[in-house]
Amino acid sequence: QVRVVESGGGLVQAGGPLRLSCTASGRTFSAYAMGWFRLAPGKDGVLGREFVAAISASGGPTFYADSVKGRFTISRDNAKQTLYLQMSNLKPEDTAVYYCAVRPTAWASRSWTEYDAWGQGTQVTVSS
Repeated sequence: QVRVVESGGGLVQAGGPLRLSCTASGRTFSAYAMGWFRLAPGKDGVLGREFVAAISASGGPTFYADSVKGRFTISRDNAKQTLYLQMSNLKPEDTAVYYCAVRPTAWASRSWTEYDAWGQGTQVTVSS
C-alpha cells in the first residue's frame, strides 16, 4: 500500500514564497511519475481538482498549469524519496488544498484520473 504525505502548507502573504514537500512510501519512488493538484475553496471535492504540476520518474520532463508557469517549480530527490513544489510570487487565487499524487507509470500526466495514490492534502492560504 502506498502512503503519501504532504507537508509545508501554511499562511503566506501575497508575493511571498512557500515550499511544499511530499514523501511516498510503499512503492519504488524513483520508478513513478508524480504530480501536484489543488482544490480551491468551494470546488467539488473530486471533479474540482486542478492540475498544478507534474514530473516524470527521472526528473524530466516537467509540466505546469498555465496559471503557475514561471512561478512554481516542481522537483524531486529520488534518493530522499521526496517531491517538492517551490512556489513563489503567490497570489490569493493560489489559496487551496494542495495534493500530491503518484502515477503508476514513469511518465507524467496532467490528468488527475491517471494517478492512483493520493495524500491527505496540505492547506495553502495566501492573504492579500
